[in-house]
Amino acid sequence: MQKPGTATPDRSDRFPARDRFAQGAQHIAGRPRHGTSGRTHTVVDPATGEEVLTYELAGAADVDAAVAAARAAFPGWAGATPGERSDALHRLAAVLADRAEEFARAESLQCGKPLKLTREFDVPGTIDNTAFFAGAARHLQGQSAGEYSGDHTSYVRREPIGVVGSIAPWNYPLQMAAWKILPAIAAGDTVVLKPAELTPLTSLLFAEAVTHAGIPDGVVNVVTGAGREAGEHLVGHPDVAMTSFTGSTAVGKRVAEIATATVKRLHLELGGKAPFVVFDDADLEAAVHGAVAGALINTGQDCTAATRAYVQRPLYEAFVERTAALMETVRLGDPFAPGTDLGPLISHTQRDRVAAFVDRARAYARVVTGGESPEGELKAGAYYRPTLIADAAQDSEVVQSEIFGPVLVVLPFDTDDEGIRLANDTPYGLAASAWSRDVYRANRATREIQAGCVWINDHIPIISEMPHGGHKASGFGKDMSAYSFEEYTQLKHVMFDNTAVARKDWHRTVFGDRP
Repeated sequence: MQKPGTATPDRSDRFPARDRFAQGAQHIAGRPRHGTSGRTHTVVDPATGEEVLTYELAGAADVDAAVAAARAAFPGWAGATPGERSDALHRLAAVLADRAEEFARAESLQCGKPLKLTREFDVPGTIDNTAFFAGAARHLQGQSAGEYSGDHTSYVRREPIGVVGSIAPWNYPLQMAAWKILPAIAAGDTVVLKPAELTPLTSLLFAEAVTHAGIPDGVVNVVTGAGREAGEHLVGHPDVAMTSFTGSTAVGKRVAEIATATVKRLHLELGGKAPFVVFDDADLEAAVHGAVAGALINTGQDCTAATRAYVQRPLYEAFVERTAALMETVRLGDPFAPGTDLGPLISHTQRDRVAAFVDRARAYARVVTGGESPEGELKAGAYYRPTLIADAAQDSEVVQSEIFGPVLVVLPFDTDDEGIRLANDTPYGLAASAWSRDVYRANRATREIQAGCVWINDHIPIISEMPHGGHKASGFGKDMSAYSFEEYTQLKHVMFDNTAVARKDWHRTVFGDRP
């Protein structure tokens, strides 16, 4: 076991920022510090199984310190003008852009993502999101004034909530940290973020960048600890006014249970099982390429990933054959190698969980391709081959449960009614796509598929200007876009009397008689 704050020497070329964690993996009141739980955790490179960084986990005392720092910073930050907060976020976007390569390499190392994905998706998406909220900070508007009662002028103020306690997942550590921090601080809130203990590196680098951008100490704090200890203490903290959580539906239920005990504002982005509906007039080549990209992004560890392809009967066999063939061309390898398409899963535990789903499915479905871990030089990593499963029943485990790996299940359907019904037949409703050249079919799919996002003839792209969030068991509330301010602000109705009359007629409904 390594000492806290140290890293494996021969990985230093892949982790140039490692020395900056010598003071610990907590960021509180603008400064790094060691956790005080008395326990350590090791970040592991899932591509090799090698240790990257060992650090002390945060305990309840660290959460208390972070919340106190956020609470102390709140009055000043909430009182800053929209222009001042906007300028600060513009500076942050510039810092992130300047350090883009450092963020990309740290994200690839801790997650196993191919470097081309972190360079071209995770990091630029985060920079763009920061720039978006720099602009959006100037547009925190309420309803315009009006005399709705006749005797009064009313208007609506949009005000920050206070300290936001956010919990981010391990699959997109940088982007999810940004999605939670940016709208909150643009609105004037302060934040305590708990990243997943598996992947704290880029969340901590993001907090460091916040400090370097001149955002006041305490506005953004990061505590890296276990969910049962640090996470639950953060959610239940009496000085935390709101909880924002992204993760599994099962854990989301626990978060809601704790948060509601103190009547907090609650935002949940939970699991998904995205349908991919291919009608018989679709461009088959486009659908096949979209399915492989949509199913395999981030090695399938994406709650919006295409997981259930429903293909209308005339295209079904061709879709299965071509999708399997295309999956077999995907190159597994070292995430830092230029030719790598697909990296490992986040851990050997997650790889084994995915493999168990596939192995159980062999009893009732057909594994067309994949369904195994590679041998040879990749054997030490948490790799799993792209997998296509066909002929499973709608009520089977691989169709209904979130696998969170590089696995796509394909099922046929006959009528349009059946295709949409099957698409809606899971507890989840985060994202979906429909593939058709017929505008009326496509429009129907957008109306009737129960999901927070429905793509037409594509699957996965997101943009800062549009909201992200789910229906049904996928949670509620929105990340990104100006709609996210609905989560991070509270509305206040202000009403002015315009009559200057001391004895108002409505008073007689409470006491006295009218003349």
